[in-house]
Amino acid sequence: MEELEKLLELRHIHKDYGNGAILKDVSLDIHKGEVVVLIGPSGCGKSTLLRCVNGLESIQSGDILLDGNVISGKKTKWSEVRQKIGMVFQSYDLFPHMTVLDNILLGPMKVQGRKKQEVQEEAEKLLERVGLLDKKNAFPRQLSGGQKQRVAIVRALILKPEIMLFDEVTAALDPEMVREVLDVMLELAKAGSTMMIVTHEMQFARAVADRIVFLDDGEIVEADTPENFFEHPKTERAQKFLNTFLF
Repeated sequence: MEELEKLLELRHIHKDYGNGAILKDVSLDIHKGEVVVLIGPSGCGKSTLLRCVNGLESIQSGDILLDGNVISGKKTKWSEVRQKIGMVFQSYDLFPHMTVLDNILLGPMKVQGRKKQEVQEEAEKLLERVGLLDKKNAFPRQLSGGQKQRVAIVRALILKPEIMLFDEVTAALDPEMVREVLDVMLELAKAGSTMMIVTHEMQFARAVADRIVFLDDGEIVEADTPENFFEHPKTERAQKFLNTFLF
């Protein structure tokens, strides 16, 4: 791909829980408009890496830079940084006592101090985009898992982040609901959103990624285009991993 502007830079990231390293000297650049998909066996450090990027986990050494500025220091104001780094988790974490619309409006109004009318208009456009405008006054208990996850995506998008992190967002969904969430993410990718995605959905990874990053035992083993990675993996470890999937 042509040389794009670096948005996120990971420099020699090391993360240790005390009983062994979960991330070992991980370095990775994410460019504006790029979709990077992290794959690998369970426990290899994929989700931990996302959580480090979003400040939910601390790192022992290394640097994380956003727009050229170090954000991994002890003085980082994460409440401000997280407005630029949106994250969607397996669990939707919607407030059960609030409607879909109120769940979405809470962040931009409370954290960013934006006016309700402006934010509501934007929220309704985003809900329409993900096919849920008719659910704006519903409560989370009235939604399916796939619908809740789409609301969670809208809630992250309305803060206008520079990069979106998705941590196995379909893992808790019934198979028939997975497609509706993946379709939203595919549309975001086509629209030029910058994304880091952790997933076990290999066909989706191949369809959405500009680059596949394969991790194992806390290290980046291989990084390549989807076509090269899936058709011609360079390492024996990647070949063995891919052989566990049926395409």
